[in-house]
Amino acid sequence: LSGSVDATLNGLVNNSRIVIKMLTSSDYSVEPAVKIELKPDENDSLTQYVFTDTDIRRITINDILDGKRVTSSEISPQGRFVLLRFTETLPGGERKRYVEVYDSKQQRIVISEPDSRMQLGWMPKSELLYYVADSENGRTLYTLDPLKTETKVLAENLPKERFFIAPDEKSMFYSVKETQIISNPAGLKRLLSPEDRQPGYRDKYYIYRYFFDTGLSQRLTYGKQTATLNDVTADVKQLLFSVSKEDLSERPFSKTSMYMIDLETMHIDTLWQNEPFAYSARFSPDGKQIVIHGAPEAFNGIGLNIKEEQTANSYDTQSFIMDLTTKKIEPVTKYFNPTIDSQAWSRSDNFVYYRVQEGDCENVYRYSPTSRKFEKLPLKEEVIRSFDIAADAGRATYTGMSASNSTRSYLLDLKTLKSTLIADPYGERLAKLELGEVKQWNFKSAFGDTIEGRYYLPPRFDPNKKYPLIVYYYGGTSPTQRVFESTYPLHVYAAQDYVVYTLQPSGTTGYGQEFSARHVNAWGKQTADEIIEGVKKFVDTHPFVDGTKIGNIGASYGGFMTQYLLTKTDLFTAAVSHAGISNITSYWGQGYWGYTYSSGASAGSYPWNNPQLYVEQSPLFRADKINTPLLLLHGTADTNVPIGESIQMFTALKLLGKTVEFVQVEGENHAIYDYDKRIAWNNTIYAWFAKWLKNDSRWWESMYAAE
Repeated sequence: LSGSVDATLNGLVNNSRIVIKMLTSSDYSVEPAVKIELKPDENDSLTQYVFTDTDIRRITINDILDGKRVTSSEISPQGRFVLLRFTETLPGGERKRYVEVYDSKQQRIVISEPDSRMQLGWMPKSELLYYVADSENGRTLYTLDPLKTETKVLAENLPKERFFIAPDEKSMFYSVKETQIISNPAGLKRLLSPEDRQPGYRDKYYIYRYFFDTGLSQRLTYGKQTATLNDVTADVKQLLFSVSKEDLSERPFSKTSMYMIDLETMHIDTLWQNEPFAYSARFSPDGKQIVIHGAPEAFNGIGLNIKEEQTANSYDTQSFIMDLTTKKIEPVTKYFNPTIDSQAWSRSDNFVYYRVQEGDCENVYRYSPTSRKFEKLPLKEEVIRSFDIAADAGRATYTGMSASNSTRSYLLDLKTLKSTLIADPYGERLAKLELGEVKQWNFKSAFGDTIEGRYYLPPRFDPNKKYPLIVYYYGGTSPTQRVFESTYPLHVYAAQDYVVYTLQPSGTTGYGQEFSARHVNAWGKQTADEIIEGVKKFVDTHPFVDGTKIGNIGASYGGFMTQYLLTKTDLFTAAVSHAGISNITSYWGQGYWGYTYSSGASAGSYPWNNPQLYVEQSPLFRADKINTPLLLLHGTADTNVPIGESIQMFTALKLLGKTVEFVQVEGENHAIYDYDKRIAWNNTIYAWFAKWLKNDSRWWESMYAAE
């Protein structure tokens, strides 16, 4: 049996994979053979293809969107069990959720089921899970034995609210929402505040306590402001709650008060009142201290570690410890460079555990209140997404990812600091992906600082070739972390035969307060110069980079940075700005969080008292200096950076006769989450770079045909 088949394929770059399978009979006396011949179009000099007899392939955007991943891990009070949560996205976008319970004693999974039980979690003391179910008679709270999979009713006819079970398991605390009703003429709404544009502004929440033995509820807080439960002592005698109120007279436009209730006498102790920069607190194991999360300026600046002329970056969050007897506050992390993301005070060893931003990593440290020393934990991933400590055992669990692998979950012995892998659902898919190397590259800036960065090489990298370069940055408060999956997955760009460079310029958190404070009232000052300097030095020191083909891309503040860079240099060949700010003033006034974000980024500066900042640092007012082809992308429903920011830059560049494209993503907000739109949006970026960095416009023209 013989024959031939001809077929025509028009495929996307790095996204066309042909699998040929052959079915033969065991009765054939001659070993079967197949011949494959590919002939590019006679006008096509750019197509490259490769034959392989394995299923190893390059990564695509579908590998970022599809597949099964572990999202979090929670440990039981005695440390024996770990509750694992998973999401699986199928081709086409359907998403499924699962849970598993890992038994460390038997070293196996004892429960595996769809994630359908509401509010599933561990009881605070027993090695039991709890969850709730609703019926016509109200909400019922159940416990679930992970070994016997037996359920028992703990309480019935509960309020349908999210709750926190008390450490002694005898009661629970929950919040009830009350919405302020204000009469307005039909179809009209009088705004009470700039924040009143946002859903939920008029909702207030009050704390209640429900007793399991009597079925009675006790209201604990009243007033005009929302009360937020922070923590309860182990003996359930004291409760911490905070109240935040709006104050438009000074930044950051809200103030927080922290109170402690004696749950037996109902006496309230005011721990602090109207503090602008302290956010939340938790009790120490003995209930005699609290650990506080706040900005460097909290408590009259006792934790500040900046230069005299600087204003602290309020997003560079710190930790403080208060003695509840003396009310004395210690700025624990004043001289500790990482940024505090979360904190927990362990009852089993009395360490405070901090999950922190440190450079482009997310690490975990523990702090001894006795010796006042920090210790970095030797964890297995570069970016730790969650870290959970057993209440009554020297164990923890964590979930994280690294630059070249997806999320994994581990069990951690807090005495030996040994990690045991317990979940890696993406590992099988990852084994079939051919990734390029990721390498660290830092440079000494003209300002005298070491600016950290890293770069991604294409798979099967050839140092004798010249590759176009893509530069990615945020350029604002947060670092571009060493994550495998993100909105801008750098491995996917590298897989299309680009070298990809990302860096952490001045203003980034995780490098100490002085470094992060450079973000305040900068809006591109120094940061843009460092990016330009870094790109030039990277090209000069890496001969495999084609310095005539450099693309740059960023989103949100990074989109602003893209536009601003183009007003300062013609270094780049093509640029992409997603949801970028073109006019700082209009973003400040129109974005949901424009003026509140600016209370940190533009501290003390407003359009009326610092017009120089708002005008000269806005790319729109320098649009005539832009010569680089620019792709503007924006979701039409963006409430963070309204779409007008891209509209006005598009209008300006069109009137100036510059090369610009503007693609709107219908119905999407600040980020693109719809599955099909996300793929089309990503392909738009890839096609734009292929057009300008590879001189191949076919992909772009196939998506956006010329009129």
